[in-house]
Amino acid sequence: MKKLLAAMSVSALAITAAHAQVTEEMLANDRMDTSNVVTNGMGRDLQRYSPLETLNKDNVKNLVPAWAFSMGGEKQRGQETQPLIYDGIMYVTGSYSRLYAIDVMTGEELWQYDARLPEGILPCCDVINRGAAIYGDKIFFGTLDARIVALDLKTGDVVWRDKIADYKAGYSYTAAPLIVDGLVVTGNSGGEFGIVGEVQARNADTGDIVWTRPMIEGHMGTLNGEESTMTGTLNATWPGDLWKTGGGATWLGGSYDIETDTLVFGAGNPAPWNSWLRGAGEPTEGNTGDNLYAASRVGIDPKTGDIKWHFQTTPREGWDYDGVNEVVAYTDREGNKRFATADRNGYFYVLNREDGTFVSAKPFVKDITWANGIDETGRPIFNEPNRPGNPANAADGGKGEVVFSSPSFLGGKNWMPMAFSQNTGNFYVPSNEWGMDIWNEPVTYKKGAAYLGSGFTIKPNYEDHIGSLKAIDPDTGEWVWEYKNDAPLWGGVMTTAGGLVFFGTPEGKFIALDDATGEELWSFQTGSGIVGQPVTWEMDGEQYVSVVSGWGGAVPLWGGEVAKKVNYLNQGGMVWTFKLPKQLASAN
Repeated sequence: MKKLLAAMSVSALAITAAHAQVTEEMLANDRMDTSNVVTNGMGRDLQRYSPLETLNKDNVKNLVPAWAFSMGGEKQRGQETQPLIYDGIMYVTGSYSRLYAIDVMTGEELWQYDARLPEGILPCCDVINRGAAIYGDKIFFGTLDARIVALDLKTGDVVWRDKIADYKAGYSYTAAPLIVDGLVVTGNSGGEFGIVGEVQARNADTGDIVWTRPMIEGHMGTLNGEESTMTGTLNATWPGDLWKTGGGATWLGGSYDIETDTLVFGAGNPAPWNSWLRGAGEPTEGNTGDNLYAASRVGIDPKTGDIKWHFQTTPREGWDYDGVNEVVAYTDREGNKRFATADRNGYFYVLNREDGTFVSAKPFVKDITWANGIDETGRPIFNEPNRPGNPANAADGGKGEVVFSSPSFLGGKNWMPMAFSQNTGNFYVPSNEWGMDIWNEPVTYKKGAAYLGSGFTIKPNYEDHIGSLKAIDPDTGEWVWEYKNDAPLWGGVMTTAGGLVFFGTPEGKFIALDDATGEELWSFQTGSGIVGQPVTWEMDGEQYVSVVSGWGGAVPLWGGEVAKKVNYLNQGGMVWTFKLPKQLASAN
């Protein structure tokens, strides 16, 4: 369904001459334009930091609701999106591949676009969508049947659409696209189905593919319709033909570091999960079993799609620790250009921004069993007895030895984005303290069927909390403070120059903490679990904050004993927008 309301507000349609189109310069300076939010991450470096300080520690208690918008219908599933704001209009995606344009003054719907999803889509982890991208006079977003759609910003009419991959083979798409120099850059989802992860770049005006870069060694990239370079070296780290269905999905999307002109994408779990089948359980001479470039962060040239560098966080991966968590570009307190990423495997990594080389890694969760640490090169020191057992050794040909591993396969941190504060120099990391019983099973590849070769049951590690928002000093890896939450944290974090840290909980609370101490300063009950990503902007001299509420995502689907712990939580689909009224901005 798509509709354009007849009575649009003047404020929503008054596209100024200066902002007639979103330019590369506007994307590059998104953080400093505090009246708009035109990128996912509030900047393509994904710091999720706002320089606004009208709203601060003293007056945040005066933050009040301005309006609320319902996504409506029966499609109230997980809402993991981040709103975009441009020239008086909010653009927000919803579950089941929907996109809404909303008047930011009134909360009234201007238009709505619903993708026509076919039968038989195979999304791994709920029917979510994590956001859109704006460039020129268009807005771009992906759909669950692995397509990318370009819509007219003012009307919602389709300008072009294109197929990313074959949904019947298990591919899907849920991330927000990334725009760099007129290219729409996308990844793909489907690592549990034996797909091959890939990054694609399209001309924003036409939708034509400019380059592609597969994430598994042995596959060939393309540039301008012709083969370019191979990813890695064939069979260097993969045995036999398993690279052909090797996984490595780029399902979270990427970041862009303008100073080094580098796209950084994460490549997810290798397929199948059963590491013994991939030569990773017991590497042989001449084959490390590392299974590149799965479970890695990869630096890519945005002009050609060639790989500049890679860093593999979990070589020989056997726990579904993936490798897609966002990579945030920042400058440390000594002026060094750094990348930071909090991996599902439980370690917080710092890399050199010039070439992706390893700087440091420290645990950001309390219990890590699969490794005994990280060596000076960034490679894990494996605890081999904690690798799930080889089913080939089972007397009955069934499952291998069951082990308890921590963190669980849903990770010390999953997709939910952390934030960096230029105010404190710290990162604010939404983490979870849980483990799992995991075992390996025999499996063979079949197109469109799950390709795991593993079974699992997730369990909480502590009685008093699962979720844990931690303030982490990236220079030392030390935890500055910790905010514990009963249910798992599954939503994004935002920081501000006013000294605030915003995030939401599955219990429905939208919370502001003191960035220095972790003290709770304000909260609001939204009525459903928050797994969305907050943003802030200013309008007419007042500061606004928005977040989408709607419980769902992977936890209720895959969470085992944890899912039972949160099965009372209600689904929803609301955009909540708050503001600090002018008359209360100076009130303490």
